[in-house]
Amino acid sequence: MSNLREKLKEYLHLMDQDDISQVLNELSNTELLELWHDMNDEEASEFFLLLSEKRKVEFLTHLPEGDQEWLLLSINRDSTKEILMRLEPDDLADIIQAISPEVRESVWNSLSDEAKQETRFLLKFDEDDAAGLMTPRYVALRSNITVAQAIQFIRRGVEDIETIYYVYVVDPLKRLQGVISLREILFSNDNDRIGDKMVQNVVSVREDTDQEEVAKTLEDYDFLALPVVDRYNRLLGIVTFDDVIDVIREEQTEDIYRMGAMEGSADIYLETSVWGMIKKRIPWLIILLVLGTVTTNVLDAFGSIFASAYFLTLFIPVITQTGGNSGTQSSTLIIRGLAMGDLNFRDIGRVMLKELLVGLLMGVLLGLVILLRSVFLPPGLEVYQAMVVGISLVFVVLFSSLLGALAPLVIHRLGGDPTVIAGPLMSTFIDLTGITIYSTVAKELLSL
Repeated sequence: MSNLREKLKEYLHLMDQDDISQVLNELSNTELLELWHDMNDEEASEFFLLLSEKRKVEFLTHLPEGDQEWLLLSINRDSTKEILMRLEPDDLADIIQAISPEVRESVWNSLSDEAKQETRFLLKFDEDDAAGLMTPRYVALRSNITVAQAIQFIRRGVEDIETIYYVYVVDPLKRLQGVISLREILFSNDNDRIGDKMVQNVVSVREDTDQEEVAKTLEDYDFLALPVVDRYNRLLGIVTFDDVIDVIREEQTEDIYRMGAMEGSADIYLETSVWGMIKKRIPWLIILLVLGTVTTNVLDAFGSIFASAYFLTLFIPVITQTGGNSGTQSSTLIIRGLAMGDLNFRDIGRVMLKELLVGLLMGVLLGLVILLRSVFLPPGLEVYQAMVVGISLVFVVLFSSLLGALAPLVIHRLGGDPTVIAGPLMSTFIDLTGITIYSTVAKELLSL
């Protein structure tokens, strides 16, 4: 890739436009993005203008939001208008929502009346709902026409349609009645009626369905597109699988940020300012800091125990880290089960029983390991002292496993995002409870 990058830069400087254009249009969007981020502003502008008209449209939709705005400002008005007119309505609506008000006004004025109408229709909906993902361009037919008439209709209107994997059947009020695949139409007899060939029980989603649920429905049924309807079952548009891929990527990014105790963001790391990075990270760090200070209160409350048996302090990191690791493992497994639809709150009894057994057995095994290690290796504790550490670890691992499984289930049941409890937040809670358990066990067994 580095050799290609240098060659392209050389072409740019030599203004060998035919060569550079041919090479660029053969690259994938991912490769184009890699090149884009390694260029200065002048090179990037020239680079974009050398793409074919079709690739310009594709590439613009793959750019980060900040780069989209910069690009629209960098190229001339006629080029901007031509590119915008080629965009699919849902992509155009996304770009208009993302850019600043000043640029938005200029972009809006360059649109045709038809594009404005389609975009205005999509902007009414929440961008995280099904209607915010859909395109209003689709093929819809009446049930009483023949296959031959349907094929003729599709040929006339296919140019403006984003995808024709499926053809939808509606009544005069645009209420969804059925669906038929393009393949089924092509392999049917010309005189067959569409109504006789269509599937009547259509899987669809309401306009206000959350984007995660839309993605899951498409995945569950292995569809290439999904119709979006209003409360009267009128067809509004379709969500295609490529839009859902973007949703899945976005949701995964948000989950990763939450599990790392950060505010979600789709910004590219190297393009995020220092202050922007601080704003993403500092809120959760402050929360975790405040929660972490509660641990000092627990240590202070049991200070006499640790003062009387100094060896106990040596194993505080082991107790808290092992508990945190155990809880994080449990929460990760449960969060995945919730995301895949394998688990729900009704399974809480079975989940708790399984984690009780798993946590107990793991705790006993880990307790034996720490007991043997602390007796036969430095600091060389007495057996009764090592038993305090080992027994404490059993209870900490057991409690952590149960908490790690219970918390995501409860949060999901309450309508929250279970990934919030994973990672640093889970570890902080377990640190607090782990030290409490450790101190209590030591107090009872050592009679302090």
